[in-house]
Amino acid sequence: MVPCFNEEVAIGTVIRDFRLAMPSLDVYVFDNASTDKTAEVARSEGAQVIHVPLKGKGNVVRRMFADVNADVYVMVDGDATYHAPSLPSMVEKLLDERLDMVVGCRVTPKEVASSAYRHGHQFGNKMLTQSISWIFGGQFTDMLSGYRVFSRRYVKSFPSLSRGFEIETELTVHALELRMPYGEVMTPYGARPEGSVSKLSTYKDGWKILKTIARLYISERPLSFFSLCGLALSTLSLGLAPSWWSICRQGWCQDSQQPFCRHPS
Repeated sequence: MVPCFNEEVAIGTVIRDFRLAMPSLDVYVFDNASTDKTAEVARSEGAQVIHVPLKGKGNVVRRMFADVNADVYVMVDGDATYHAPSLPSMVEKLLDERLDMVVGCRVTPKEVASSAYRHGHQFGNKMLTQSISWIFGGQFTDMLSGYRVFSRRYVKSFPSLSRGFEIETELTVHALELRMPYGEVMTPYGARPEGSVSKLSTYKDGWKILKTIARLYISERPLSFFSLCGLALSTLSLGLAPSWWSICRQGWCQDSQQPFCRHPS
């Protein structure tokens, strides 16, 4: 299952490489209102093309999980950056260890990292991944990877709410909250083909991911969230109490008739 938006340069390579890695694949390209020739190129490579007019990767994933029926699901971005030869080991891990999700964790040599990632992406990914591990538990290396293998049980139980690139956060938290067994496989990650452009907005989408983490924290861990809020407000109140008492004694209540503000005479 390949979510795509304006990937005519890369989609043909993705289909050919993944078919070569695993010939038994049925390839579905979900075209998210592309304005280029993504759909035409995908059809020419023999893929089944399904149009999703509602923009946003989260909307596409919701449609993918609803429309496709299989025993094992592979999801990969259509930008030709993920390593197709890693797929057999990911599927084998899912089946042999009876897992519900296997994440292809991106490994990029330093010499190509600058072309594979935009400035700040690696640091942001690490920070967001660690925050999910701290809040929800689990040990994820690359929470924002778009290369994953799922069981049927996972796909048909997933309640997608996200609209955009924050969908990977929901995919991760869903496995943790339902205590589904998951695993990781380290996979090489490369740069986009020349002429292909990333659709990810570093700051805008990063902010959306942070909001999604906060929303999931409130809905899935309400006792922990509101306990922290209560502790913070209590600490603030205790810190402000001496200041208010000092203001009261110094000038708020010059009238000695008020019993709570007697002058120290």
